[in-house]
Amino acid sequence: MTDYIIAIHGGAGTILRSGMTPEKEKLYLKALEDALESGYSILSAGGSALDAVVGATVALEDCPLFNAGRGSVFTHDGCHEMDASIMDGKSLKAGAVTGISNVKNPILLSKCIMENSEHVLLSGHGAEEFARKMNCEFESDAYFFSQFRYDQLLEIRETGAVKLDHSEKKFGTVGAVARDVHGHIAASTSTGGMTNKRYGRIGDSPVIGAGTYANDKTCAVSCTGHGEFFLRAVVAYDISCLMEYKGLSLAEACDLVVNKKLMQVGGEGGLIAVDASANCALVFNSEGMYRAWKDGDGNGEVSIYKG
Repeated sequence: MTDYIIAIHGGAGTILRSGMTPEKEKLYLKALEDALESGYSILSAGGSALDAVVGATVALEDCPLFNAGRGSVFTHDGCHEMDASIMDGKSLKAGAVTGISNVKNPILLSKCIMENSEHVLLSGHGAEEFARKMNCEFESDAYFFSQFRYDQLLEIRETGAVKLDHSEKKFGTVGAVARDVHGHIAASTSTGGMTNKRYGRIGDSPVIGAGTYANDKTCAVSCTGHGEFFLRAVVAYDISCLMEYKGLSLAEACDLVVNKKLMQVGGEGGLIAVDASANCALVFNSEGMYRAWKDGDGNGEVSIYKG
């Protein structure tokens, strides 16, 4: 049996082969492979699950293809408001940020909050002030600008609607989960939110227990989907609870929550998860999910579509 494993996601939704050019598909697969390797190399060298999920998530945040970090979508006001969270299954410590701008890697700031403050969740200008104190890297608005993303905003800006990432229905959150050789697990999630979002809207990604959760006793989970439904269902924690209190396996718990509980209330999306025994689950009820996994024996897969 493998003693370490990592899984990543780059968003879920209506992702169809018919709507993807071969060139674009190659770009996504390469980006997923690179992010996976960023985390896997840490695990294979004996590093911690916490460092591995951070490494993978930073790589996804730095890639403009995904709705997190550099690739974040625009709000109604034409700016970026990013969210992220991280949790350490060993200590049950967590850190999260919401509504921040110009911080290059929100996941690194989340880790700083977890390790260097008595808080879990910081928001907006206060979080940015703490980021400066921690010497986190900032970037100009130009770094986060993408004509493709800006055109998405212009399409619907006056309609009052929000759009879930790309022009097709897609939830562009990114995240990672891992189990290391020491038996510890961790989870991280990062997102740019919804195109044309207003009023300081916050989804599930920065909320511990909803979009992210990790506990060495059970599992580590990172979610991607319509955040309002994942918040109501407390998805990540629910999976842990089903394992701890009902004795369900990781696969059983993920299937119950994603394909039954969420669908009953109209929630679309998916999640990635690993458990304390280095089992892995990548489950979604949408047409596709950008995803990848790899274990200590070299087994793994990089996928986009259903089936």
